[in-house]
Amino acid sequence: MIVRSIIKVVALGAVVTLSACASQVLDGYVGKSITEPMLDYGQPAAVFDLPDGRRAFQWSISSWGSVPIVSTERQTSDGLHDWADVTKTRTISIPVEETCLYTLYGVPRGNDWIVTGYRQPSFECE
Repeated sequence: MIVRSIIKVVALGAVVTLSACASQVLDGYVGKSITEPMLDYGQPAAVFDLPDGRRAFQWSISSWGSVPIVSTERQTSDGLHDWADVTKTRTISIPVEETCLYTLYGVPRGNDWIVTGYRQPSFECE
């Protein structure tokens, strides 16, 4: 149970460290054509109209990696005339996947959609 908690904390730290701040990236699209994020991330996973006339564009982005888990075991062996300290270290890698959903809001302008804002990503995806 403790190992699982450690894995989760380390994995979260790795994902947060490796990614740029998502809000800053999303904020960079505000005022621009929806084509801009589409050129960077491809087709959205979902597109739907909202009751207030805006349209939501969503991307589901997954990242993969691994988290090393190191365990150390120490032993002291006593012999007749001497003793020895033995340290064994074992490292295993735990695969980690994080999927984040990013939503941009747009309003129509001619034949295009202009990004007016975004939904704040979850903490793990920030």
